[in-house]
Amino acid sequence: MPTPQQRVTASAQGQPRHPSDAGAGDNAGWDGHRKGSQAYGRILAGLAFAGVATFAQLYSTQAVLPIMAAELRVTASEAALTISLATVGLAVTVIPWSFLADRIGRVKAMTWGICLATALGLLVPLATSFPVLLGLRMLEGMALGGIPAIAIAYLNEEIDRAHAALAAGSYVAGTTLGGLAGRLVAGPAGELWGWRAAALSVSVLATVAAVLFLVLIPKARGFRPSHGIGFRGAARTLSGHMANPRLLALYVQAFLLMGGFVAVYNYLGFRLSGEPFSLPATLISLIFLAYLSGTATSRWAGALTQRFGRRTVLLAGIAVMAAGLALTLTQVLVLILAGLIIFTGGFFAAHSIGAGWTGAIAESGRAQAASLYNLAYYLGSSILGWAGGLLFQSLGWPALAAAVIILGCTTAVITAVVHPAAAQHGRNGRPDPAGLQVP
Repeated sequence: MPTPQQRVTASAQGQPRHPSDAGAGDNAGWDGHRKGSQAYGRILAGLAFAGVATFAQLYSTQAVLPIMAAELRVTASEAALTISLATVGLAVTVIPWSFLADRIGRVKAMTWGICLATALGLLVPLATSFPVLLGLRMLEGMALGGIPAIAIAYLNEEIDRAHAALAAGSYVAGTTLGGLAGRLVAGPAGELWGWRAAALSVSVLATVAAVLFLVLIPKARGFRPSHGIGFRGAARTLSGHMANPRLLALYVQAFLLMGGFVAVYNYLGFRLSGEPFSLPATLISLIFLAYLSGTATSRWAGALTQRFGRRTVLLAGIAVMAAGLALTLTQVLVLILAGLIIFTGGFFAAHSIGAGWTGAIAESGRAQAASLYNLAYYLGSSILGWAGGLLFQSLGWPALAAAVIILGCTTAVITAVVHPAAAQHGRNGRPDPAGLQVP
């Protein structure tokens, strides 16, 4: 047994004061790592690399969908199934992964998920047929379900409450860079050597990011293991969240906004590859640089909540999305690209606030609350992201853009009704910066 002096020394060094503290998270006075500490920096860097490994793989085929459709002789909506089935796999496993993480720990669960997903990603270029490719993509998504919601729970437990919103905004920024990196790597590789080379290059990038995550991420200090919750206990936790109208409104928001967002990015490439633009795949992959606007706005949104509150920032983000998408209705390429940048920035601002609100509203079962958000988020990506292709193929881009704008307006109305202005503030009437979560 460690002596009192050893415990004080360990605590001062930022380590658990007793071996059991590493999982229990019940050490007295533990409020989380503060901004500027070494552990705070390692957490953000580690989760940023986890975001690269996750989102580079999850959307790795999006930049080469037109090439994939041509090489495999499938339609645009069929090619988009390589995205939709991966996100379906993630959606159906985020809740089981969250309960597993409650038992074995956040870091261990994320480690299992990221290693399994990386191994499966390396098998994707070897797919012998389109059905095999779809199966591997779905399994890859199921493995990736062990990252997003667990990362949020880990961040909330390990970061000081006063810095939680800023830290989570930084994490969102990291995920946007991850998604961007995968698409920028895949586009040129796909144009030069085909979709298999594109998939392999992204998998190699994800492998490097996974290794850096494993090296950087510190052990948990705020985790409390949960044992014996059972099926009934899990059902009570989930049904309690679903019965909360404020959480339910956020889940609807995740479904609608993410579905529209993915539909835009899935099919804009097809529009730009056809007449009158006829852009090559490498140039089309550069449209994903618009994600950089999301890198900035996700951080700004977290800071703006402290002045204006979550509700106001979320509604503003949706309005910006609609304005940007309206610009893409023109036939002027510069305006289309500007509109995409504005649309993307608005989406990530709204998404980062909406996702984070789940952690602030849910007083217990936060990992499960975040998992339900992720379930809705990725189901929207899968269902609406695929269905948008049917609309695009039959009625063209204006119909798809108009449908996504309608989805945004619907979300804004639900948010305004279910979340009254007073609900966005914490104690003493000030915005509560805690709990910002990101899938």
